[in-house]
Amino acid sequence: MVKILDKIIQNYINANLNTDLHALLLKKSPFPEVSMHEIVQQIKGKQVALKKFPFLLKDGILFPPQLNLEQSSSEKTAAYKSGLLKGEKFIDLTAGFGIDAYYLSENFNQVTLIEQNPDLLEIVRSNWHVLGKKATFINQKLESFLEKNKEVFDVIYLDPARRDSNKNKVFLLEDLSPDILAIQEKLLSSATQVVIKLSPLIDLKYLASVLPAIFRIDIIAVKNDVKEIVVFLSNEKIKNISCNCINLESDDPVFKFIFGDEENAFAEYGEPEKYIYIPNNAILKAGTFNLISQKMGLKKLHSNSHIYTSHSWIYNFPGRIFEMEIIDAKKIQKKSQYNIITKNYPLKPEEIKKKYSIKDGGEKYLIFTQSKKGKIILKSV
Repeated sequence: MVKILDKIIQNYINANLNTDLHALLLKKSPFPEVSMHEIVQQIKGKQVALKKFPFLLKDGILFPPQLNLEQSSSEKTAAYKSGLLKGEKFIDLTAGFGIDAYYLSENFNQVTLIEQNPDLLEIVRSNWHVLGKKATFINQKLESFLEKNKEVFDVIYLDPARRDSNKNKVFLLEDLSPDILAIQEKLLSSATQVVIKLSPLIDLKYLASVLPAIFRIDIIAVKNDVKEIVVFLSNEKIKNISCNCINLESDDPVFKFIFGDEENAFAEYGEPEKYIYIPNNAILKAGTFNLISQKMGLKKLHSNSHIYTSHSWIYNFPGRIFEMEIIDAKKIQKKSQYNIITKNYPLKPEEIKKKYSIKDGGEKYLIFTQSKKGKIILKSV
C-alpha cells in the first residue's frame, strides 16, 4: 500500500479524479507494482473525501475500500460530536476509518483505537502519522479487548456494524455487531460515559426501553437529512433523558426536550394563518408533533399533517417558514413553476405536477395538505 504514495502514482490518481471509474478498471495499470483496483480505490476515496471529509485531501493520505468510506461519519457530524466530549482517556472500540475518533478525541490526552481489520488499522495509523495525531492502535476484536480490559476510560465510543452476515441492514441493538445489549454492562463498567452511534431509522422509544443507563439522545441531521442517532450512557442515576434535534449546516436552532414530554403535550388546532411552519426532519424523527406546537405557540393544521401556523412571525422556529395564502385549485395556472410540498395529501408531487401541468422549481411554493376542514392548497406570497 505504501507504493501507491509514490509521487508519480499520486499524480496519475489526481489526473484521473474525474475519469469514469468503471472504464478505468478495464484498463491495465501503468504501474507494475500497483493494481488498477488499488488505484481506483484511491480515486474513489478522494472523490468521497471531497464531500464527506475534505480535511483528508492532502498528500500522503490513504483511503480504504468503498464500504469503509460509506460507513464512516462525515466530517460535519464528527466535528459536532467532538464539542460534547472531554476528559483524560478516550477509546474508540470500532475505529473503522477513524473519522469519528480523529475529531472526538481532540479534547483527550490519551487516545486508543481498536479495530479488528488489520489492513484498515494500518491505513488509519499511516494517516494519523501524516496528520500529526497520536494514538495507541490495537488490532483486536472489541469483545476480546473488553474481556481482558482492567482500565477505566472517561469515554468509550462505538459505531456498531449495522449489517448481518448476508449484508442486510439491521436495526435492533441485539442484531448489531457487536450486540450492544449483551455488552452494555461491560461497557459501563469500563467507562464513565459510553457514546454509541446508531442508524437514523432506529426507534427512540425502543432505545429508551432497552438501555436503562441512557441519559441523552441526539438526533443529528445535515442539511435536513437525518444522518445518525447518538445515545449517551452513564452509571449515574439520571431521572430524565434529554433529547436534542440538531440540523447542521442550517440556521435552525437546536430543539431540546425531555423524552416522554410529547405524551403530555397539547396541540391547539387551527386553519392556516399568515405564516406556515414545517419542522426540520430531526424534529419529525423525534416525533414531537404536539410538543413543538405547544413550545413554539403554534397552531397545528391537522393531526397527521405536521404543518403549523401563526398570525405573527416566530423567528426561532427549527425548520422552514413560509408566508402563504389558501388558493383554489382552479386558479393554478398551467405551465406555471412551483416547488411542490405534500403533507398528508393523497397525491404525490409527481402526480400533482402532471395533474396541474406545473413545472418544477423556481422561487414560489405550493403546499398540498389537509387541515381539520379537509384538503387545502397553500401558495407562497
